[in-house]
Amino acid sequence: MDGNGRWAQKRHLPRIAGHKQGMENVRTITRAASDLGVKVLTLYAFSTENWGRPQKEVSYLMSLPVTFFNKFVPELIEQNVRVMVMGNVDQLPESTRTATLNAVKDTADNTGMVLNFALNYGGRDELVQATRAIATAATAGELDPSAIDMDTISGQLMTAPLGELADPDLLIRTSGEERISNFLLWQLAYSEMVFTDQLWPDFAPADLESAIRDFQSRDRRFGKVK
Repeated sequence: MDGNGRWAQKRHLPRIAGHKQGMENVRTITRAASDLGVKVLTLYAFSTENWGRPQKEVSYLMSLPVTFFNKFVPELIEQNVRVMVMGNVDQLPESTRTATLNAVKDTADNTGMVLNFALNYGGRDELVQATRAIATAATAGELDPSAIDMDTISGQLMTAPLGELADPDLLIRTSGEERISNFLLWQLAYSEMVFTDQLWPDFAPADLESAIRDFQSRDRRFGKVK
């Protein structure tokens, strides 16, 4: 969800104003995605690299989940949307962690779209943690190294609870940047990608629909020949 800062700067506003507007757009796009029948919507909310931003901005970003969940969880429950989170949640400020885990608990019985927040998440960090877990199991004699396969690795990733929906069909990146920025490095192996110039606060339901129509026109061969 890139472009909040640039959205604010274009309007001569502080960067945090862009983040606030971006939070409001999470609500809009969540509803639109749910209405379209999307099964999992994963939002890259805060990366492991984002801690390097100015402290004031980081503090504000950490307050956004508290504001968002306190305000919108009743609406998510009404829409039958289930909240999940992946990332190093234990390293978040207590108020952020509490609000996030409460949202997960409060929506746990919902059976509709999964709204999955990548919060304090990094793709390389995820792979390091998975590798450590596999190595620990092998060292303990609980896993034969020769039996390690792609399913073994996938089962140790933070997306494992999503099961067959762990690998995204479509990645959308806003703001004109054309890179994946340490996001779902394993899971994106065969995802289709759409890059749009729209800044995240301006990314509308019509833009989401356009990206999905683009995706539907792709010939997905997964390295094979049809």
